[in-house]
Amino acid sequence: MAYQCRRLEGKFALVTGASRGIGRAVALRFAEEGAVVTINYAGSPAAADETLALVKAASTKAGFPADRHQVIKADVSDPVAVGAMFAQVQRAWPRLDILVNNAGIQASAPSHATPLAEYQHILGVNLTGALLCAQAALTHFLSRPGGGSILNCSSVHEIIPKPGYIAYSVSKGGMGNLTRTLALEYADRGIRVNAVGPGATLTDMNDAWANDPKARRGVESHIPMGRAATPEEIASVFAFLASDDASYVTGQTLYACGGITLYGDFKQNWAS
Repeated sequence: MAYQCRRLEGKFALVTGASRGIGRAVALRFAEEGAVVTINYAGSPAAADETLALVKAASTKAGFPADRHQVIKADVSDPVAVGAMFAQVQRAWPRLDILVNNAGIQASAPSHATPLAEYQHILGVNLTGALLCAQAALTHFLSRPGGGSILNCSSVHEIIPKPGYIAYSVSKGGMGNLTRTLALEYADRGIRVNAVGPGATLTDMNDAWANDPKARRGVESHIPMGRAATPEEIASVFAFLASDDASYVTGQTLYACGGITLYGDFKQNWAS
């Protein structure tokens, strides 16, 4: 579907972890609304190239030039790689307007048995990586007029515990404070910092339950709206926050979760 909205026309956006899932959907939605996109990835070159082809096709279909989109491989937890990625972006484009910190990983283990190296790796990608990219983006935004926007992909687990996923849960809790701290610090310099908190979403990270009808029913039974989100629904929230429609919004986590953060078990007044 090509959107007729042109809210991001002329904007330059970097989306980390954009080779699949929510990151891919965000890159596509931004291109449909007129943005030029850098697709960052750390894993599969083929998946990143597939995203690039889809982004170019989306731009063309929406009537925008498609020749300035690009792919850059970089591990966001590596400061040297992040620096090189931003240098490449600035060589290719006149400026950067929007950073989407979407790269994220998770692993399951009992909290008391989570290996320290695994914990550090997950926080390195999910939280330290977001800070490293934000620092580079902020430095660029402050070097020229016009400000900019940083969007962080958080989770309902920013505020809801996730037993068995201690590193992921801690990283998303930290993401909320990172968002608010940066938003407050740079609010008077034309820089907005917000986050999106998805709930259960139909991405390959969730294939274990999304492709199993019984498991999916179990997951969706806990969602007040009764269904999981599509990546495109989450991407639309990123597009709103990136646009001038959200020009007076900063420091917020917008939960796109089908009502999970409403604590659906309390729909029945069993506690009073």
